[in-house]
Amino acid sequence: MKNCGDLVDNKSAIVGGVGDMYSEDSATLDQPITPWTISVASGYSLMRDPRYNKGLAFTEKERDAHYLRGLLPPIVLSQELQEKKMMNLIRQYEVPLHRYMAMIGLQETNERLFYKLLIDNVEELLPVVYTPTVGEACQKYGSIFRHSQGLYISLKEKGKILETLKNWPERTVQVIVVTDGERILGLGDLGCQGMGIPVGKLALYTALGGVRPSLCLPITIDVGTNNEKLLNDEFYIGLRQKRATGEEYDELLQEFMYAVKQNYGEKVLIQFEDFANHNAFELLARYSSSHLVFNDDIQGTAAVVLAGLLSALRLLGGTLADHKFLFLGAGEAGTGIADLIALEISEQNGKPIEENRKNIWLVDSKGLIVRSRKESLQDFKKPWAHEHEPITGLINAVKENNSQRRLLRTWHHSIRHLLSWLYQTLHHKLSVQQKKHIHGVRVVQSLPVEARLIPLNMKAKPLCLARQTMLTFSLDLVWV
Repeated sequence: MKNCGDLVDNKSAIVGGVGDMYSEDSATLDQPITPWTISVASGYSLMRDPRYNKGLAFTEKERDAHYLRGLLPPIVLSQELQEKKMMNLIRQYEVPLHRYMAMIGLQETNERLFYKLLIDNVEELLPVVYTPTVGEACQKYGSIFRHSQGLYISLKEKGKILETLKNWPERTVQVIVVTDGERILGLGDLGCQGMGIPVGKLALYTALGGVRPSLCLPITIDVGTNNEKLLNDEFYIGLRQKRATGEEYDELLQEFMYAVKQNYGEKVLIQFEDFANHNAFELLARYSSSHLVFNDDIQGTAAVVLAGLLSALRLLGGTLADHKFLFLGAGEAGTGIADLIALEISEQNGKPIEENRKNIWLVDSKGLIVRSRKESLQDFKKPWAHEHEPITGLINAVKENNSQRRLLRTWHHSIRHLLSWLYQTLHHKLSVQQKKHIHGVRVVQSLPVEARLIPLNMKAKPLCLARQTMLTFSLDLVWV
C-alpha cells in the first residue's frame, strides 16, 4: 500500500489541483497513513468532499488533472465571484434561520468558500452562524438536520467511547468543543440538539482564530433530555429518555475524558460549552489537573470582561481595588467574572483573594447573596456570601442603598456590570419618574466608564436594543 505522499505530486500540488489554503497537504505528508486513506480524491468524490471542493472555481487545468470534465458547467468562476453570488443569495432571505441553513449548507459542501464568506463578511454573518440565530437553530435542529457535522456520544456508546472517537475521520485533533445540551444559551435543556453550539463555536475559531478546520471536533454528549416538548417531537434526533444524572452521568463523562486523552494526546484542548451550573463547575474542578480543559461560560467571558475593565482603567487611572462591583446574575458567567476580578486584584495588591472578594457583590433570583443564605446556596456562590442584611431583588437593593447611603458614594464612581437580560427584568418595574431619570444627559455623562449589557442568556432574538441597554445601565449605575 502506498503512502499518501507517494500519490501526490508536490510540484503539481503547488501550481495545480486544490489550493492548500490551510497548509494541510504539506502538514500531513509525513504522517502515518490510516487504513481507509488509500487514494487521493478525484472526480465526483472530490466534488462531494467539502474540504477540497471549489465549486466552479476549479480551473481548466484542475478539471483535467482531477477528472472533473463534464461534471461541472463549462464556466470557470473565481472564488471572489462565487462569494459575491453567495452573499447575494443569503441577503435575499429575510428569515434569519433560512440564512443559517444556507450557510450551514455551504459549509457542508464547500468549506473553503464558507470560511472565505465568513471572514470577509464577519459582522454580517457572525450573528447568522452563531448567536443569536444559532439559538433558534438548536431549537429546530431535528427539523433542519441534513448532515452530521460532529460526533455524537450517547449512553449507547458507554464502554466503547474510544472506538467511537476513532470513527472520526481526522486522526489529529487539537480543539474539542463539547456540550451535553442541558443549558443551551438562555433556552434551557435542548438535549442532543445542542450540537449547533459546538459546530458554530468552532466555525468562529477557524474564521476568527485561524485554527485549521480539520483540527476541530464538535461533540455532543447525549444523556437524554428533560424537555418534554423535545421528547414528544417526532423529529427529535436524540435519546428519548429523561436526562441521566449522578453516577451514570459521571461514569460516562469520565470515560469520555480519558478516551479523548488516549486517542488525541495530552495537549488536546477540551472546551466545556453550555453545561448546567451544577455540572459546569464540577467538571472544571475535577479535570483541570489532569486534562487541558476550559469553560467558555465561566472563564472565557470573565477574561473578556476583565480585559475591558483593565483597558478602561488605563484611561481613568487607579486600580481595580478602588472600585466595588455589583452583578445581577450569579450563574457561571457572573461568578466566573467576579472570581477573575478578585484574582486580578490579589495579583495587584498582594492581599488574599478572600479579602478582595468583599468588594464584589452578586444578586441572584432570590436577592442579594449574603451570609445568612449561605447554607442554601450552591457551592460556587458561597464565596460571595458577605455579611449584610437580606435584600430581595436589584431594585430593592438600590432603594436600600439609596436610603442608607452606605456604599453609594463608592458605587457611584465605580464600574458595575449587570449581567443577564436586564432590560426585560427591570423596565416594567420602573416608575415614570425613574424612566425620566435615565434619560438625563448629565447622568450619563457622569459615568466614569460607559457600561454595556452582556447578554449571556441569548435567546433566538436579541434581548433588547442597544439604546434600551444603555438606558438601563444609566439608571442602575447612577440611581443613588
